Amino acid sequence: MASSACVCLQAKPLSPAIEQSAAQVTSQPRSSCSIVPRRSQKAFTQLQAFPSALKSFQTPRYGHRTQLKNDNVLAVRSAATTDTDVDAEAVAPGKFIPASRILLPEGPWQRVPGGVTAAKGFQAAGMYAGLRAAGKKPDLALVVCETDAVSAGTFTKNVVAAAPVIFCKQTLAKSTTARAILINAGQANAATGDAGYQDTLDCAAAVAEHYGVPKEAVLIESTGVIGHRIKKGALLEALPSLVGSLSSSVEAADAAAVAITTTDLVSKSVAIETEIGGATVRLGGIAKGSGMIHPNMATMLGVVTCDADVTVDVWRPMVLTAVNRSFNQITVDGDSSTNDTLLALASGAAGGPRISDINSQEAQQLQAALDAVLQGLAKSIASDGEGATCLVEVTVTGASDEAAAATVARSVAASSLNKAAIYGRDPNWGRIACAAGYAGVPFDPLQLQIYLGDFHLMEGGQPLEFDRAGASAYLKNAGEVHGTVSIKICIGNGPGQSQAWGCDLSYDYVKINAEYTT
Repeated sequence: MASSACVCLQAKPLSPAIEQSAAQVTSQPRSSCSIVPRRSQKAFTQLQAFPSALKSFQTPRYGHRTQLKNDNVLAVRSAATTDTDVDAEAVAPGKFIPASRILLPEGPWQRVPGGVTAAKGFQAAGMYAGLRAAGKKPDLALVVCETDAVSAGTFTKNVVAAAPVIFCKQTLAKSTTARAILINAGQANAATGDAGYQDTLDCAAAVAEHYGVPKEAVLIESTGVIGHRIKKGALLEALPSLVGSLSSSVEAADAAAVAITTTDLVSKSVAIETEIGGATVRLGGIAKGSGMIHPNMATMLGVVTCDADVTVDVWRPMVLTAVNRSFNQITVDGDSSTNDTLLALASGAAGGPRISDINSQEAQQLQAALDAVLQGLAKSIASDGEGATCLVEVTVTGASDEAAAATVARSVAASSLNKAAIYGRDPNWGRIACAAGYAGVPFDPLQLQIYLGDFHLMEGGQPLEFDRAGASAYLKNAGEVHGTVSIKICIGNGPGQSQAWGCDLSYDYVKINAEYTT
């Protein structure tokens, strides 16, 4: 197999070694915890990483952005402490931080506006409820379905699971449908004991009362500082306004996408449209995540909406497969959080034939579309890694199966030495080979091939002469525009292939996290 060829991930179910059971909703956790104040108030400008890229620099204020060449926009962290109070009426929710670019894989779909409200039957809202430690960026979101929606969820494997994670796992184990998902930012409500769990129960009950649905139809996600309970009084006071502002508009979806963010510099939202079984089907999603990102749900929160008519016994394993191909394949810093949660609802409002056989053509088409949405969101999280200057995409081919390829790809993407080399613009292929070798997947080192962008670094297990200055410039250019660094690895002649995504490791990551709560 020519390792320089483009790799297309096939929409097939994962092998048993990597695919998880739908029963995972009752197993150990998966999540995302972060905090706005330190990163937004007191962080550090990444000028040393890409000085020539800056066209303009504004004095520090929350939400200011720096324009990069090629019209890429990246928010720049300021070295000064600032007052983050912003007039919420003067600035639309989607303007507090810019929207992330979404890199969707190619396929028989097209991107459409709307995020979580693009699919039929869904509404959303996002507002400022006074939950954040500073600033008036929206911090409370609600996504609802007009009818009972088939539900699925995946969660952090961290044993110290947050109260909303435990609540959602228990709820999904008892019910196959849901109507509402409430997401708060500011407090993770993790490691908060029985009192924190009661807070989650109270919030779910309040949503049920105000929206007019059973309590078991409500799911909860939280993100923020571990050890802090939800500011329940402020949240409950805001619920009537939040429910009253529910809308199927693009603006409502954007507000919800912003409201769930913490240290994120960009909001993450996407929606696509495709044809399945003669029906036009839409899928949309929002996600948050920037720090504490590592496989096993990759420290994030996410909500996916879909209007396909699909049964729960197909939807739940389908969501788990898509998560394994996306959020479980991204890494920023090797830390898996206490709150990682992805919840996915399917309304069935698109019509068309019901998808009840996971091996059917319609199920394969829906799987491919779901994979695309989650991969787009996952890559935006990796790209927005704390202190990152570029996205790193690792493609592995030639493995014995998809699970083996995924393991090697994750190992390379997670390598701190490799991430540091990319930040230093050092085309150190030895670190790539090393990380592939200790992944725990057996392969013949004499078949190892490595590409960095278009630069062929290793063939047949032997190093090649290459343009080192050119390869370094490739890394530098990617960092200057917050672009993508591509690493392609072939480990044999097998059919297995997979991808993983990460980012470089900069000085700013340490600066940001050294003063996270102080």
